[in-house]
Amino acid sequence: MRSVSVPEIFTGPRRKWWTLTAVAVGLFMIMLDNTVVNVALPSIQADLEIGLSELEWIVAGYALTFAALMLTGGKVADAYGRRLVFVVGIAVFTLASLFCGLADSGEMLIAARILQGVGAALMNPATLSIIAATFPPAQRGAAIGIWAGVSALALAIGPLVGGLIAEHLTWSWIFFVNVPVGIAGIAASFLLIDESKDETHERLDIPGLVTSGVGLFALTYALIEANSYGWTSARILGAFALAGIALLAFVLLERHQRAPMLPLDLFANRTYTGANVVILLVALAMFGVFFFVSLYMQNILGYSPVQAGAAFLPMTVLIILVAPIAGKTSDRVGSRWLMTTGMTLLAVQLLLFSRLGEDASYWELLPALMIGGIGMAMTMTPSAAAATRSVPIEKSGVGAAVLNAFRQVGGSLGIALMGAIMASELDGQRTPDAFLAGFEKALVVAAGIAFLGAAVSAVLVRSHHPSAPAVPTPADQPAA
Repeated sequence: MRSVSVPEIFTGPRRKWWTLTAVAVGLFMIMLDNTVVNVALPSIQADLEIGLSELEWIVAGYALTFAALMLTGGKVADAYGRRLVFVVGIAVFTLASLFCGLADSGEMLIAARILQGVGAALMNPATLSIIAATFPPAQRGAAIGIWAGVSALALAIGPLVGGLIAEHLTWSWIFFVNVPVGIAGIAASFLLIDESKDETHERLDIPGLVTSGVGLFALTYALIEANSYGWTSARILGAFALAGIALLAFVLLERHQRAPMLPLDLFANRTYTGANVVILLVALAMFGVFFFVSLYMQNILGYSPVQAGAAFLPMTVLIILVAPIAGKTSDRVGSRWLMTTGMTLLAVQLLLFSRLGEDASYWELLPALMIGGIGMAMTMTPSAAAATRSVPIEKSGVGAAVLNAFRQVGGSLGIALMGAIMASELDGQRTPDAFLAGFEKALVVAAGIAFLGAAVSAVLVRSHHPSAPAVPTPADQPAA
């Protein structure tokens, strides 16, 4: 029995599609926030008078919290009610967005972004659980395909939306626009989504959540703050040590937990391991690049926020166009060489970016952007397909969730790593020459990471028989 009466149009066979619409609105909002902020960073930096490390925390804080809590968020939704947790996630995300828009200091904005990550981590896995509980198997693949398409669209248009808002309103409105959308999403959830839960759920893996969260936070903190306190300072060495101990404890705990947050037995399959490592490495290489290329376009080349957002369009359009083709091709010929080629193309893109100077024209950026769009599509979609093909159907949900968590972890650490390289070259200077020196070194390191990803996919990912059924994957989306 539903808790509220609903109009006839929202009942019957069409109801599940209305449910998908409600879920898609919330999903679009949280995925948009992965990329919408990057183009507004120079405006935020100037308005709040903050440094590079604070800018990194604004982006990494959201991605890190999202990653650390994502796997647990799915189990919480199954245990306590999928609609309930989805609505709580929207409420937390909406409230945090309001705090972000009202922030008058870097510290307040970072804290609000971390709170946004908590809301996103509750919402994202709940969307998949709701789809699985609402749609019969024959229609579930189509529903998940729409889910993935919404995610890809939000990630792709984020830079342009961020640029338009930052230039014609203020950066605060990047966050304020989430408030009415979130309120409408809560109302639509109660109207259109039926409550469901898993009565056979197992207890939450609290030790795993704590140790992984502490380890990832300590590692990110050490990388971002190392240039402020010194790489050999007691604070930074202590943070690295804490990260190592916590992450080792996490692995040991997960090996002996009855219901682990991260099922390590999945990694007995070489292809699954390879796909996850490649996803981690592509996010590690590319998240930080998007961050600093946005700064380069505006601070060095003098682009407006709208111009910077629009500059990424060729890359994002190619991702959207090529990704479905890459997915179908991987079903026929396998993912191994598509992933290898894709990572190689991303490395080429990064090397081309590293050669850009203080007066580069857009025509010098365009080849790299187009190569990167093709490379990203050839990497992300076949990686997701390889991962889901290599796990049993009954574990496809957790398999995809792990893949998404690896992407978010790679993204947050990528911003921290590239930022550490940039800061070491800047050494407190704010000149174009200092920025370009750090920019070049960071991009060369990122290219090395991409080449490593190509090697990993060539060595670990195995060929598959085209007749083997592929499980529809919710992880089929471009990195932020």
